[in-house]
Amino acid sequence: MIGFMELIFLLMLLSIPLFIIALVDILKHDFPGNDKLVWILVIIFFPLLGPILYLIIGKKTRIKKPATG
Repeated sequence: MIGFMELIFLLMLLSIPLFIIALVDILKHDFPGNDKLVWILVIIFFPLLGPILYLIIGKKTRIKKPATG
């Protein structure tokens, strides 16, 4: 059975790649108003929940660039 410390360690391991993926995605795209700053602050202050919220909700708020071709 997994103990409390092992569970915390697994959550930390899970949060690091999620944090990096969300941060890179935020920095690469444009957002309306101050949304980019708000999302960066959310993922910094809520390291596990913030990236998950961004990947579920925040990606929908990005400014979509017109397709070229």
